[in-house]
Amino acid sequence: MNASHATAAALQVRAPARLHMGFVDLDGSLGRRFGSVGLTLEGLNTTLQIQPAAKLEVSGHDAERARRYAATICERFNLPPARIDITGAIPSHSGLGSGTQLALAVGMALARLHGLKLNSRDIAGLLDRGARSGIGIGSFDGGGFIVDGGRGALDAPPPIVVQMPFPAEWRMVLIFDHACRGLHGAAEKEAFRVLPPYKAGLADRLSRLVLMRALPALAERDIDMFGAAINELQQCVGDYFAPAQGGRYTSALVSSVAEHLAGLGAACIGQSSWGPTGFALAASEADANAMVASARTRFAQAEGLELMVCAARNEGAQWTELPG
Repeated sequence: MNASHATAAALQVRAPARLHMGFVDLDGSLGRRFGSVGLTLEGLNTTLQIQPAAKLEVSGHDAERARRYAATICERFNLPPARIDITGAIPSHSGLGSGTQLALAVGMALARLHGLKLNSRDIAGLLDRGARSGIGIGSFDGGGFIVDGGRGALDAPPPIVVQMPFPAEWRMVLIFDHACRGLHGAAEKEAFRVLPPYKAGLADRLSRLVLMRALPALAERDIDMFGAAINELQQCVGDYFAPAQGGRYTSALVSSVAEHLAGLGAACIGQSSWGPTGFALAASEADANAMVASARTRFAQAEGLELMVCAARNEGAQWTELPG
């Protein structure tokens, strides 16, 4: 595909973070493996601005990785250079999808700037994202609560099979441990290589749990049933990955804070991807703020702890045309 003329003088894109709540099928006996469940978040974004330039220039958070992504797309489609300024970033290696959102933001920004007819799945494939999960792609495209269908025979990111709006009044309390990092890169690949398949029957149980409990509960706005389903999914997935991450949670601090929030009435608690970021679901912003206040008092001496209240985002990435 060749580049066409630029469609805007400059663009800004805000790509939202996501929670990865767990894998449904690591057995793969039906011909598909992984299958992810996740939620798009409001208020945590990777934000960048792009405009034509005499040479490829990238500045801001994780600029070198963004430069590699940009160079790959420019070389593949023979695009003229651009200036990319990363003005906001999802925390790296925290389980919130920072790498995928950066790749999609860079790749799709270049495509839009030059009028290329590429979609986010095309970009993910070109930049080696979405190897196991399609949740980040779904979050970039449309937001909400997402289930993907796992990897099949095609050499392509997993397809999105469910994308539902999340109740506007529900809130997630995010639990950050800035003294800890989740598995990533080579260590993550090695963990998937050495861990065994799910035990017999577990994928069947989790698939039924998502299809017949979590999704209907979400459709009916039943926070208790939805939370119970996510709790069970998290417990099963956390126990499975415990040998690779040192326990059900990567961070002992996040684990303690999450259990504290559960005791205060959180509908569910868990860890996003490899963590260390944890989450707890509250029925309202007032409930979430009360939980945060209690946890800040209880863990006042904990180093590296940050708590944040987030709504779900029921839209994808936000695009803005800027004057040149």
